[in-house]
Formats: sequence, structure tokens, C-alpha cells
Amino acid sequence: MSEIPEAGGAPLSDGSEPAIPRPAATVVLLRHGGKHSDRGLEVLLVQRNSEARFMPSVWVFPGGGVDAEDGAEEAAFRACAARELDEEASIRIEPGDLVAYSRWITPRVVPIRFDTRFYLAQAPAHSKPEPDGSETVDAGWFAPQQALDRHYADQEEFPLVFPTIRHLESLLPYPDAEQALEAARRREVKPVEPEVVGEGSERRIILPDGI
Repeated sequence: MSEIPEAGGAPLSDGSEPAIPRPAATVVLLRHGGKHSDRGLEVLLVQRNSEARFMPSVWVFPGGGVDAEDGAEEAAFRACAARELDEEASIRIEPGDLVAYSRWITPRVVPIRFDTRFYLAQAPAHSKPEPDGSETVDAGWFAPQQALDRHYADQEEFPLVFPTIRHLESLLPYPDAEQALEAARRREVKPVEPEVVGEGSERRIILPDGI
């Protein structure tokens, strides 16, 4: 598995030339909560190993960097997303089942950068996530608001990074996976490159207008 494509917790660069973003892909896997159709939308999150070099202990959507064997262009991103979901959570989907949702580029001042495609997908029936025990140590289904509430209640116990938070927030209007996927199919995907301003405890992330 490759590095997880989400900016957060990494030290800022020393003013040298920005790193070239590595192509990456992430799956935002969706399902109805619980066993009842009237339960709301849930998403899959996995927790990274506390000993990981990059974003230790953070809860993220399954994903990673594109490898040479994934192919080229759009097909490579889709192959990467499906492969990483299988590796990190033992859930298999077909690349063709992925629906393009967003594209985020890590800010220029961050030394480890990714150009990440986020995809939505409907979880196969009876999908029980199983972390690999190495790079991912826990996994679970969460309502978007539930994950956000846990994070803001105790950010050390349930750490999330900025792109994950923004994607969870973007899913709040949808009551089920079908409506989220239908909206994604109508969505125009444009690159989003946040800007980091300030220093130390005053550091803030600024998004482009309209995001």
C-alpha cells in the first residue's frame, strides 16, 4: 500500500520549491446504516497505525498513491482506489463502480504532496471491513455527523484531517447512498488546492472561493 493521500499533521516546508504532487486515489465507501432501510447514510473510515511515518493514528478514507502497474490516466486512479480499498479494509469493488466526486491537491507548503481523486461507491452487501493490521489497525462505519461529532469532542481520541472533514461535511445533506451517488454523477469535478496561511498555532487552511 502507498502513503495515504490526505494533508494533515505534516511539517511545513522551509521555503524551497514545492514538491511535485504524487497521483493518488481515495474511496468514500457508502452504505445504509445498520440492518434497516430507514437508517441513514454511513461511510467507511479506517485508522492508520500509530507507528506510521505519515499521519499516525488518523482516521481516513481508504486510499493511497497510484503505482505504475495501475495503468495510466483515469483508469489508473480507479484501479488504485479499488486496490487500496481491498488492501486496507478487505472490501472488493470494481473500478467501474466508482463515481468521481472531487480532486484535491495538497497545499504547496506541505513537503509530502498528493494530487488525489476522491470517488464515491456503494458498498457491496454485507461488507465487513477488516483492517490489514499493519498500515490500518481499525475500521468502521460512521454516519458523517457521528464522525464529525467524535472528532470535535476529542480530537486526540478520534483524529481527522482537513480533507476528510470537508468530505464528511459535503455528505451531510444526503439521506442515503443513492442520492449521494446521483448528485456525484451530476457534479463537475474541479481541482481544489487549499492554501496554508499563518505560522504555528495561527496556521489556517484557506479554500478557493466557492468550495
